[in-house]
Amino acid sequence: MCCFSQRPVWLRIIAMSVVPVDSIPSLNSDLFYDILRRLDGPTLASAACTCAAFCSISKEESLWENVCSSVWPATNREDIKSLISSMGGFRKFYADCFPLIVNKEVADYQEKNFLEYPDDWTEAEYYGDMNEFESLSPSDFVSIVDIRFKDKAICSKVQWGVGVPNANGYDGWFYNCPFRIDLLTYRDDDNNDGVVTLSVSDGLPPITSMERERKDGKLWQELFDGLQLSWIMVNRKMKQAANLASWRPLGGQRHWPTDNDFVIRFGSVLPATDILPSQVVECILIMKFRVVNTEEDGVGTKVKLTELSMQLEDMEGAHVNGRNSLLILKEALSCRRSKNYSEVLESCHLYSKVQSELKEEKMRNESRLDRLCILSGIAAFMTFWYCVL
Repeated sequence: MCCFSQRPVWLRIIAMSVVPVDSIPSLNSDLFYDILRRLDGPTLASAACTCAAFCSISKEESLWENVCSSVWPATNREDIKSLISSMGGFRKFYADCFPLIVNKEVADYQEKNFLEYPDDWTEAEYYGDMNEFESLSPSDFVSIVDIRFKDKAICSKVQWGVGVPNANGYDGWFYNCPFRIDLLTYRDDDNNDGVVTLSVSDGLPPITSMERERKDGKLWQELFDGLQLSWIMVNRKMKQAANLASWRPLGGQRHWPTDNDFVIRFGSVLPATDILPSQVVECILIMKFRVVNTEEDGVGTKVKLTELSMQLEDMEGAHVNGRNSLLILKEALSCRRSKNYSEVLESCHLYSKVQSELKEEKMRNESRLDRLCILSGIAAFMTFWYCVL
């Protein structure tokens, strides 16, 4: 038994699978539990399909609570544990939030099928069912956010509600202004409490100067390859949850807006059917890091997280207002998801491709219009002088 316990987990499961079926019930259930509690979520779900004993024990909430806490450290908070329990438990929470959102309806987007300007829509067409919106409130939503760098948790944030607490009522400024969630509230002059930093000890490469970093980009590449983001949005009223992040970065920009800043973008494509003319929107999750020290400062390379935010943009790059954002988030919590990460990336890349094609088409149309205006002006000028002469 000692040798068996020292084997890798996957080998122990295989060994258990070859035990005669009639002898399985005689084995101690504590041994089964000890095996299952060491597994990650996907492996635990697979093990539950191997035999009736594993299937029964895998339904234990404590197993899935352990899995969730290892994937999302923010779920260790007592208030979040109570929230998850009220939604159906950790097993259901993991099943809802581990797969990522996939939306392939982007390919069906046709600009000609929708009115170009939202102002051309009637209020009923643009805002949809008023009764449905009146049942929504910013306080219904909870953000559960975890950041990892090289598989090590570096930051966990929880925000109850979106926007500001006093943004109630249809005429509130929150509903009419661009939607945005900012999870970081400290400033440069704040103390170090709650500030997220990364240094060489965390796996960052030492950089001698920003001039050198601009040439080789080693720090940027380490950040881009090592960062992982999970942004779970929960609707307390509907008892639904979904992960709005792409887990891995989708893109970014280095040395912007200053030489010391790095912007890294995550996100997903959300359905906006019957909510916006574009029918789909992009959920943009931004992490911004600032280089605080380099090796030439004599204190080692260090970067600080300065921004962690969410906003929604439609196909034309316009920010979605608070009211429509609540409706979109509500629909996103029940849309299709996938455990296939390549399928998730394909969905995001497809959105970027269609968006680029749309921008190019608009530029071509504007160019044609400019040429038409120029030709019309020349024709009018020549006609005028022809009549005068």
